[in-house]
Amino acid sequence: MNHTANINHDAVLRARVALLGSEKLPIRQRVAAYRVLAQVSPLAYLPLLSAALYKYGTREFRDQPGIELALRAESVDAARRAYALEAERAPLLLIALEHYGEQLALLGRAEELRAVEDELARMGRKAR
Repeated sequence: MNHTANINHDAVLRARVALLGSEKLPIRQRVAAYRVLAQVSPLAYLPLLSAALYKYGTREFRDQPGIELALRAESVDAARRAYALEAERAPLLLIALEHYGEQLALLGRAEELRAVEDELARMGRKAR
């Protein structure tokens, strides 16, 4: 069985049509489309997904820090996957980790913040 067996091709088509439409989609809809399309074209859509997740959290869930944290964690996951596929995506991962760390600090989650800081240090912050 190949990896395309689990992909909903109708959802992929709907996501592509939505993104190609003449109107700019709300961030919520862009995130949904990028989530679908990242399954079939990860190099193209994981970076867009990572950035959109951060924007979505800060715009729509600023007053719900737990949800914003979850969206930032998903942003880091997308950035890590992009980086694993293409090492030139290190700046994307650094930015996602920094944003995630900011939210962890805001919520007082020191142990998780130390892990993020360690990962940033290992990456050397020089990829920018």
